[in-house]
Amino acid sequence: MTDSTYDVERVRAYLQGLQTRIADALGAFDGTPLATDAWRRAPDERLRGGGCTRILEDGRFFERAGIGFSDVAGDTLPPSASAARPQLAGRGFTALGVSLVLHPRNPYCPTVHMNVRMLIATKDGEEPIFWFGGGMDLTPIYGFDDDARHFHSTCKGALDPFGADLYPRFKQWCDEYFFLKHRNEARGIGGIFFDDYAEGGFERAFEMMQSVGDAFLAAYMPIVERRRDTPYGERERAFQAYRRGRYVEFNLVFDRGTLFGLQSGGRTESILMSMPPAAQWRYNWQPEPGTPEARLYSDFLVPRDWA
Repeated sequence: MTDSTYDVERVRAYLQGLQTRIADALGAFDGTPLATDAWRRAPDERLRGGGCTRILEDGRFFERAGIGFSDVAGDTLPPSASAARPQLAGRGFTALGVSLVLHPRNPYCPTVHMNVRMLIATKDGEEPIFWFGGGMDLTPIYGFDDDARHFHSTCKGALDPFGADLYPRFKQWCDEYFFLKHRNEARGIGGIFFDDYAEGGFERAFEMMQSVGDAFLAAYMPIVERRRDTPYGERERAFQAYRRGRYVEFNLVFDRGTLFGLQSGGRTESILMSMPPAAQWRYNWQPEPGTPEARLYSDFLVPRDWA
């Protein structure tokens, strides 16, 4: 059995189309088209293949918007991919995915992350092992109940056709995954997260991944359309920079996608495009009780049943 049994070409076509659809929608919303940066690995590097980064820096609405498609292969899985499944250590792999992070300028508009991907691990004389992963999560600076409910309800709607158990499972997985252990603090209000997913076989798992990818614009765009004109000042921007510091900490310490990319010799510019363009750290800062900043911690950075 070969990789072609799993119709890698169809996964590739879907992911490239998804990147284009989202990039076009974001460019139209911002009023600034996203630039295109296609890239290929040098033939003597640890990874083979390439990808395309769609990027917007200092737009009218998005301070940074990055959507990356990657299609790479290597002879050995990096430690971050085989840590939970040591039997896969030493296998070659093909990894395809779309990953995005959007950092709006307005602090009342939340940062968002979405990722959908497939990985196939191969070894001569043995059947390839495939799985899908991904999800999406919302990171507000200032929390709004209706935004959180909309985001989670859309995620639930994407998963329900594939089993009523998936949303509760993937929501809990997301709450546990996007958690800064050294801060004892959630990164945001969560969403859904899944990895190593192959339930029901290739076709069923691929359909589920597509449903998640297709739901992204419906989950996020109504929120920023509602908040984009909310007035803000230096106070809100300062709190935004402080909270962005937490985003940096998570991505560099815990995020499996970042670690996979760096450990496998991935393209650093594409991997680190998820970072906010500006962030700030303050020593032992605490929000004043009763403020909107304090409410983020008390009402939103705790697991809740939003859907």
